[in-house]
Amino acid sequence: MSQPPTRRALLRIAVGTAAAAAPLAYTAGPAHAAPTGAAPADPLAVRAAAASAVPVPPTWGVRPFALDQVTVGDGVFRHKRDLMLEYARSYPVDRILAVFRANAGLDTRGARPPGGWETSDGNLRGHYGGHFLTLVAQAYADTGEAALKARLDQLVGALGECRRALAEHGSPRPSHPGYLAAYPETQFILLESYTTYPTIWAPYYTCHKIMRGLLDAHTLAGNTQALDIASKMGDWVHSRLGHLPRAQLERMWSIYIAGEYGGMNEVMADLHALTGREEHLAAARCFDNTALLDACAEDRDILEGRHANQHIPQFTGYLRLFDHTGEERYAAAARNFWGMVAGPRTYSLGGTGQGEMFRARGAIAATLDDKNAETCATYNMLKLSRQLFFHEQDAALMDYYERGLTNHILASRKDVRSTDSPEVTYFVGMGPGVVREYDNTGTCCGGTGMENHTKYQDSVYFRSADGNALYVNLYLASTLRWPERGLVIEQSSDYPAEGVRTLTFRAGGGRLDLRLRVPSWATAGFTVTVNGIRQRAEATPGSYLTLSRRWRRGDQVRISAPYRLRVESAPDDPTVQSVFYGPVLLVAQSPDPGFRAFSFYKDFTLRGDLADSIAPEEGRPMHFTTHGLTLAPFHVADDTRYHAYFKRAEPVVVFGTRDSGVPNRARDTGPAFLDALWAQAPFATSGHLVRAVRSLAGTWLSEGLFARAERDRVIAAAVDADLGHGPAHGDERAGSGGSLE
Repeated sequence: MSQPPTRRALLRIAVGTAAAAAPLAYTAGPAHAAPTGAAPADPLAVRAAAASAVPVPPTWGVRPFALDQVTVGDGVFRHKRDLMLEYARSYPVDRILAVFRANAGLDTRGARPPGGWETSDGNLRGHYGGHFLTLVAQAYADTGEAALKARLDQLVGALGECRRALAEHGSPRPSHPGYLAAYPETQFILLESYTTYPTIWAPYYTCHKIMRGLLDAHTLAGNTQALDIASKMGDWVHSRLGHLPRAQLERMWSIYIAGEYGGMNEVMADLHALTGREEHLAAARCFDNTALLDACAEDRDILEGRHANQHIPQFTGYLRLFDHTGEERYAAAARNFWGMVAGPRTYSLGGTGQGEMFRARGAIAATLDDKNAETCATYNMLKLSRQLFFHEQDAALMDYYERGLTNHILASRKDVRSTDSPEVTYFVGMGPGVVREYDNTGTCCGGTGMENHTKYQDSVYFRSADGNALYVNLYLASTLRWPERGLVIEQSSDYPAEGVRTLTFRAGGGRLDLRLRVPSWATAGFTVTVNGIRQRAEATPGSYLTLSRRWRRGDQVRISAPYRLRVESAPDDPTVQSVFYGPVLLVAQSPDPGFRAFSFYKDFTLRGDLADSIAPEEGRPMHFTTHGLTLAPFHVADDTRYHAYFKRAEPVVVFGTRDSGVPNRARDTGPAFLDALWAQAPFATSGHLVRAVRSLAGTWLSEGLFARAERDRVIAAAVDADLGHGPAHGDERAGSGGSLE
């Protein structure tokens, strides 16, 4: 059965005409008034007012810090952020506003819309403007630049003009004066009669982006007019949906793409938290996608064949509804949904989906191609992970967050300057010999891509609800200012590169539990010192280590978690694998259209790690060589063709130069012989290796996997082998080589 056309397919058609698109026609309209309702001009006053954000519900065990309380330090994250800041400062505001002004009958000032899906006649027009509002709001919250605040106020003021013009002179006039969009109300009316995509294109998705951008303009930059516009839009949403029967709503939200509503339930819940209006909470509940909601609440996985990013943000909204209603099914559905995606449907970079769709549970190797991992989907999975952590402080949530942030989001921004394109990815292929495609002006991923790189700091630190504990979730160079505690803590780090991370108390002190995440990949050790004294607290990978003490200005906490080379296998084909160095995905640079075959065991020494087979490149940190190919960190974002997965080929039992000639057979539901053997490494001596081989070969014989003669040949090859201990054995870096998982 053929799939409906993807949004990406339509983009390829639209791009051909976007560059040549003429400016929208001039339309006479009312005189342009200056923006009203803006926050005070003093940036410090504005940022202090913004720090309150959306009220924090009592259901949260931990709470985030405002963007202006955490500053990203020098390094690759700051570099990528600065590239996006340049775009935020430079892109013409009138181009963002063109589609709104045209729809409202106002002068477009000769501006062309951005292009892509954001065109004068596009059915998704206006969504990009919502993302741009969030971009500028986040950029201002981060930097405090007055020019960014002025741009934001200009955008909000102009949108206010458009709303008023639509209410007073719209043709046709909207059904409610709160309506604001870049097209007439027709799409919303047609959705109520179940019109399908592409006749209409996700009208409530676009509404969500605009409303979220307005709320961000209010909560991050103190613009009160933005809240007023968003509140009126919320009134309009309730007026349209509040009277519709539940069966009609459920059918609307089940329609492929046309019924996609982004995070409307989340933004309406947040609006309710700010306004206190019960109509806004009632409207949030109108977006219950009941069939999927109930299935996930019961932990029934029915995701296969569903549009991934149509559904991921719904579950962040369900968590917000749980915060307001206390209904456990909302929280259970969000938790279970996360588990259905974050493990069995996640590629090595942290992304999900093939051609925008969820595939079968565990279908990773079977779905590798050039259109995996829609970047929007990872954007939303990170938001969901973050929201879940507010409720339950499970380190697995932050392990996933780190993976997706480091290997997908960081890798999604091309390492070039641009003031006319966000230069971000849409799909990120995981198949052999693929290449990342950037730009994506006007698309969904272009929109979320603008946001991604101006909020890196939002989950580095959280504080406990009682203010007595600080969670250090990510080891990014950054400075935290916690005014309620009088604390300033600076983290020095070369992350994502390997190295010691240092937390220094620059100001303040007092009794505080410092909770340090021990990443699941930290199998080579996790060592913590305080003022040079090693701490004896137990560090278990995939948990948090707690340091409880009275801290003083000048105290230093040093954290060492050596990186190791390791592989991760696809669940549906264990021979299809990815290589990691600590948390960092390494990709083989090669244009070959087929899988490259890698064999590692033949190079193993007694220490039994991948550092025997994968060598660091001289003068290029985090780059390695194996099988004649360069392995590069995926966050280096360029046009090089790459392989994120390779085919593991270990056909025969070998020990160095000693080939037994015996096939490396595997159990039906378990590892092959060499996998099981090297899982026991390191071996102190050759004798220890031989004893392990003898025991395991006996097991393989008893299970019918080896004949007696084959068992004897395997043991003889191990006895004759001279594997040594490898170049790093016995020195300080022995623990930072590699292990096989």
